[in-house]
Amino acid sequence: MLKIAHHPVYIHPLREGHRFPMVKYELIPAQLLHEGLVSEANFFEPTLASRAVLELAHAPGYVDHLLACTLDAKMVRRIGFPLSKALVERECMIVDGTIQGCHYALQHAVSFNTAGGTHHAGRNFGEGFCLLNDQAIAAAYLIEQKLAERVLVIDLDVHQGNGTAHIFAGNQQVFTFSMHGEKNFPFVKERSHMDVGLPDGIEDEAYISLLQEQLAQAFYRAAPDFVFYQAGVDILATDKLGKLKLTEDGCKRRDELVFNSCFKANVPVQVSMGGGYSTHIKDIVNAHVNTYRTAIDVFGF
Repeated sequence: MLKIAHHPVYIHPLREGHRFPMVKYELIPAQLLHEGLVSEANFFEPTLASRAVLELAHAPGYVDHLLACTLDAKMVRRIGFPLSKALVERECMIVDGTIQGCHYALQHAVSFNTAGGTHHAGRNFGEGFCLLNDQAIAAAYLIEQKLAERVLVIDLDVHQGNGTAHIFAGNQQVFTFSMHGEKNFPFVKERSHMDVGLPDGIEDEAYISLLQEQLAQAFYRAAPDFVFYQAGVDILATDKLGKLKLTEDGCKRRDELVFNSCFKANVPVQVSMGGGYSTHIKDIVNAHVNTYRTAIDVFGF
């Protein structure tokens, strides 16, 4: 059974320009149910990840200040959200949703978090609206619990997964692969195990051809027994921040490549949603729902 972490409480930041990305977390589950792709039985509600779990990937000092809401003003500006207990609890719930999703993926081949993909949070910092790195924490958890030996993080958000790269720099068990807009945020990038920088304006065919080649190389180099997929839809031409020119079909073909690669390798995959900032919310939600639809088709649910 496909299992999906659903977060019942959503905290809307005060910045009006970022309201759409928050609303999508409510609309994605609703659309999945409306289209009959899943039922209520497919959803589970996570709880709050513990301090000990957060510290598997983040520095204890950073975790202490984050949980106490005492980060300095410079770090709060770097994160981009007004810091609050409710926002921190939401991030801890996202982390637990991804970790629980790992257990479900080990049982059922694939699982989803309706939020997450907070890949800009590094070991001792938050950044770019990311306080905690849900997939990095979950990857460290799998290794620590001996549930996986070799993990591959596939990050196809338009922005480099700099926080994930920072956390796993020099790590031989977690292989980070990021394919992103070379001239987009973050402007000072970390070094992933494998980075593919894309030119502005790249379209479907060039993107898919490059991804097919690079994805095969990432699987070969990582030899994973578990995969995390950061499935941001800010690669769309309609995205206000993306600078790439992919269509909705191109985005879906991207998902097909990832899921087929996991299916053929018989490797479980946990999926977090990542970014999406198109002008019209329907473009964001439709592209995200296509990711679920593609997984259902590939894995035969």
